[in-house]
Amino acid sequence: MAMEVTQVLLNAQSIDGNVRKHAEESLKQFQEQNLPSFLLSLSGELANDEKPVDSRKLAGLILKNALDAKEQHRKLELVQRWLSLDNNAKGQIKACLLKTLASPVPDARSTASQVIAKIAGIELPQRQWPELIGSLLSNIHQLPAHVKQATLETLGYLCEEVSPDVVDQDHVNKILTAVVQGMNATEGNNDVRLAATRALYNALGFAQANFSNDMERDYIMRVVCEATLSPEMKIRQAAYECLVSISSTYYEKLAPYMQDIFNITAKAVREDEEPVALQAIEFWSSICDEEIDILEEYGGDFTGDSDIPCFYFIKQALPALVPMLLETLLKQEEDQDQDEGAWNIAMAGGTCLGLVARTVGDDIVQLVMQFIEDNITKPDWRHREAATYAFGSILEGPSPEKLTPLVNVALNFMLTALTKDPNNHVKDTTAWTLGRIFEFLHGSTVDTPIITQANCQQIVTVLLQSMKDVANVAEKACGALYFLAQGYEEVTPSSPLTPYFQEIVQALLTVTHREDAGESRLRTAAYETLNEVVRCSTDETAPMVLQLVPVIMTELHNTLEGQKLSSDEREKQGELQGLLCGCLQVIIQKLGSSEPTKYVFMQYADQIMGLFLRVFACRSATVHEEAMLAIGALAYATGPDFAKYMPEFYKYLEMGLQNFEEYQVCAVTVGVVGDICRALEDKILPYCDGIMTQLLKDLSSNQLHRSVKPPIFSSFGDIALAIGENFEKYLMYAMPMLQSAAELSAHTAVADDEMTEYTNSLRNGILEAYSGILQGFKNSPKTQLLIPYAPHILQFLDSMYMEKDMDDVVMKTAIGVLGDLADTLGSNAGSLIQQSLSSKDFLNECLSSDDHMIKESAEWAKLAISRAISV
Repeated sequence: MAMEVTQVLLNAQSIDGNVRKHAEESLKQFQEQNLPSFLLSLSGELANDEKPVDSRKLAGLILKNALDAKEQHRKLELVQRWLSLDNNAKGQIKACLLKTLASPVPDARSTASQVIAKIAGIELPQRQWPELIGSLLSNIHQLPAHVKQATLETLGYLCEEVSPDVVDQDHVNKILTAVVQGMNATEGNNDVRLAATRALYNALGFAQANFSNDMERDYIMRVVCEATLSPEMKIRQAAYECLVSISSTYYEKLAPYMQDIFNITAKAVREDEEPVALQAIEFWSSICDEEIDILEEYGGDFTGDSDIPCFYFIKQALPALVPMLLETLLKQEEDQDQDEGAWNIAMAGGTCLGLVARTVGDDIVQLVMQFIEDNITKPDWRHREAATYAFGSILEGPSPEKLTPLVNVALNFMLTALTKDPNNHVKDTTAWTLGRIFEFLHGSTVDTPIITQANCQQIVTVLLQSMKDVANVAEKACGALYFLAQGYEEVTPSSPLTPYFQEIVQALLTVTHREDAGESRLRTAAYETLNEVVRCSTDETAPMVLQLVPVIMTELHNTLEGQKLSSDEREKQGELQGLLCGCLQVIIQKLGSSEPTKYVFMQYADQIMGLFLRVFACRSATVHEEAMLAIGALAYATGPDFAKYMPEFYKYLEMGLQNFEEYQVCAVTVGVVGDICRALEDKILPYCDGIMTQLLKDLSSNQLHRSVKPPIFSSFGDIALAIGENFEKYLMYAMPMLQSAAELSAHTAVADDEMTEYTNSLRNGILEAYSGILQGFKNSPKTQLLIPYAPHILQFLDSMYMEKDMDDVVMKTAIGVLGDLADTLGSNAGSLIQQSLSSKDFLNECLSSDDHMIKESAEWAKLAISRAISV
């Protein structure tokens, strides 16, 4: 059945576009006409050592892509497609792949490993290919070494692809034995040892039982620690990667090994090559993450509900760990501030120091202050920058009482350094540190203010001055100003920044026009800061915010004056439009929140809406999203008058709702549907058929990202509230969808935090829909249409109450829905509520809640229910 594909595969990689296109066409055709033969030909190509490396690699890649895809719905199709292939063909393909593991060509072996793992990922959960693991394990004892290496690599990929519950413990033990033996120092071949170490990294999730057994755990830990001392850098790096993974997966089993691990990591951080040293620091960062989580979750008192106690490894290691991390801060690279993705030992050390500060709080301060005092005034820039970085790193974690006196001493020094230090690195880190001071030690929650009438002017002057500095320093200065403004958010009626408002806004606008504003995210930072300054401003500065409207409108208008753009320029233009729409959104929200300013602002509404519609016409995805959000804000501010924009805007609304691929755009558009419903109320009626049709389509699509589904349900509620009893014609479509989603969300076996969070957001969306529908029909002669749905709604509330995993938001919405049922359906609901399993317990639990929002909703519900029952 297999066919000759070598030439076509080589042609598909040709430099000649026509040859390439023709080859791609014929491969596509072959795949569509005869899939089994196509896949068999590819596996034959990959397995044949006489063939050129390039055709073999591509054959393997096409095979892999025939089994897996990024999009969930496509992935499921490919899995089904493979499972329905003829068994004979599948058997031949798998035999070719296993044979390839013995090929002398490394690329062919490695590709075959990945494809085998993909097939295992599909078949093992179906209890197919049971002999795979056995036949791989029998390869381990083969010579030549490269067969062993390829087999270990395959076992590693296999552990990455399948979940631990698919492989029985006997096989797990054998895989781990093979892997750990391959890692052993007695293994003479470095390629084998490296493959084994990387395989262990993927297999750690399977080793729960083995890590619970002291002897096995000791053996694994010993082999991993020995591998960190291998003469081969890649093996040392891979071994530390294993340690990092062990630190989070098996934190509670580490106590006996910590002293040894400290000794080897400290040596690696001080002496080893960068990739190894980075992983050694990462180990300590990972331990901090674990301890921060444990301490946050259980607030430090380990009563019965704590799964894992905190071993305080960081606290015990402090006297040795902090000096080791401080040393790393002196290993900066010359150009690290300019390079956005830069990551080196100094940055890793500073990040770890910050995590240590969050883990141990006040205890770190004394250990770091000495280093700062010793280095902050030294002539070598590296010392000054390291001291500043150390200070900035410990500002989150320790108490304000401990830090405030130190900051009061340091602030003046830092403001001087930001203007006068000759070195850009030092200035960059100084501005960053000021930002951290304002983020963590300034604001309404802090008792002793570090910013006073006396120093406020100096701070603003220095930051504005610094915004004229090189791009990376200016960007950090914008960031510091952002947090400075944020700290005054709650201050009314007058903010200490009011006298400088005009000056600050002008300086930020100037930054956005700098030639180099594209570097170091500078333009983005300037607009984000401008937005925050506007958002946190008080009524006093409203006239100045109004003056900003035409300025930003002109900027947006200029981006629309169409010259032919290259795709790169178009992307930049799209980014700028996004920033400007974002800025207008904040201004609209600010001015729309009080009547006098709203009244004056409305003179611009038509022009602004016109600009937004033109932005849509440019049709670039990112802009689409920002403009959509800004229109939501505009609708909210304009109220019923927004109706005049609907005829023109509606097509873009529909386009947003149809945008499955960029699901964030879709989600934002669904949110805007809610804004428009609240603004227009029943004036939205003419558009509801189209909107509902599209929303129902979205819900039944398997291509749409799941995160968009909860807001769609909520928007059903918004629409029903807006159009009242006119929602009648949608009930027969919307209600069954709500019911099946409710059943699904009531009985999800919750696997992890992410799933719990999603389940709760789904429940909340469904409840908001029910609530809007019930309230929309209240006092209408058509309320009886809802009576048939009441038992199901109560059943949903019962089942959630029984599951006992509602978060506060869901609880508040749920008790509200119970009240809405009673309020809208009266005596029809009264008897049902009395019969329901848990309504009474649920109500009492909410009435005694500490959360005043839940309590308030519950009191209202209690009233509504007692009225419904007494009728």
